[in-house]
Amino acid sequence: MIDEKIISQAIIESYMKELISSLEVDVAIAGAGPSGLICSYYLAKEGVKVAIFERNLKVGGGMPGGGMMFNRIVVQEEAKSIMEEFNITLEEYKDNLYTASSIETISAFTYKAIKKGVKIFNLIGVEDVIIRENRVGGVVLNWTSVEIANLHVDPLGVKSKFVVDATGHDSEICRIVEKKVGGVEVKGEKSMWAEKGEEEIIENTKEVYPGLIVCGMAANAFYGSPRMGAIFGGMLLSGKKAAEIIITQG
Repeated sequence: MIDEKIISQAIIESYMKELISSLEVDVAIAGAGPSGLICSYYLAKEGVKVAIFERNLKVGGGMPGGGMMFNRIVVQEEAKSIMEEFNITLEEYKDNLYTASSIETISAFTYKAIKKGVKIFNLIGVEDVIIRENRVGGVVLNWTSVEIANLHVDPLGVKSKFVVDATGHDSEICRIVEKKVGGVEVKGEKSMWAEKGEEEIIENTKEVYPGLIVCGMAANAFYGSPRMGAIFGGMLLSGKKAAEIIITQG
């Protein structure tokens, strides 16, 4: 027999088991867009315990929408090896550019990250960070529905050795540190310039405050670099670099 109570119990117990096991992790990532997912994959590949907290219902950030709802994306030669590692179908275009399905790409990133052990919690936003001795040491979480409804509901905390801001254009975690702690300045992203944005995103991927790494469009927003539209090679390379920074620091 299929009992509704057992179905509910199975969902609640299995979810709570994963959530409780993620209350202390090596790395907490805010944002399950392409750079956050890539970062999580390369961390988990090295045995790092990772949890991603995504405030939206879906993962993938803006990638599933491709360019103006044409669900195709472009990557350049430098990021081809990452796409190939995920077995994503690439079509060579010209000028060392390749096109791919945005749906296949984000699905592959998500699937392989989870298979490496990454825990992804959607509909949960990061509303604050934990600071200890001038170092970011975790994230403060609440349900997205609480934020939307503007309810006064106290959050819960997760401890971590590192926090990655992969929140995209608004660089939300860095703005929290800027507002509440100081010592950092979010300059805000500039208008679209694909070539310059792609060049600078790798350089901008770094530790911006002890324990806080910024990657993806959050990195360009932090340093005041341009946005680049539906070319994603830099996003992928940025996520991989963020993982390498953390792995190097141990």
